[in-house]
Amino acid sequence: MTKILFVCIHNSARSQMAEAFVNNAGLENVKAESAGIEKGNLNSVVVDAMKEIGIDISQNKTNTVQEKINSGIYYDYVITVCDQASGERCPIFPGDQYKRLHIEFEDPSAFQGTYEEKFEFSRKVRDQIKVKMDEFIKELQVK
Repeated sequence: MTKILFVCIHNSARSQMAEAFVNNAGLENVKAESAGIEKGNLNSVVVDAMKEIGIDISQNKTNTVQEKINSGIYYDYVITVCDQASGERCPIFPGDQYKRLHIEFEDPSAFQGTYEEKFEFSRKVRDQIKVKMDEFIKELQVK
């Protein structure tokens, strides 16, 4: 089983979307989870953007990286999906077998404006994450 952890600042948007795309790809031996460097709340606009394409993340819980470390789970990949500076704040996980990757996306939670403007921005980021996760999944299948 290949275990993947997606990390962003609050586990409210980007890491949740990446987790959902991987887990909804139909891969038998791949399990994705997500966590935040800090405690956060699920972004309701992102929930709506994912629901628009048939993926319901409304019941997802937010987790912290420290909770994941404390759980003792070992990951094959730890992938930061926030900005580079924030990604560098991600602590080192136990074990030396995991690959650490960074794929930067803009933060939907930081966008200001009307609901429609936030939704449009979240949709754009969602689609960018989908493209990158499709590429990542193809790489996993080759290995």
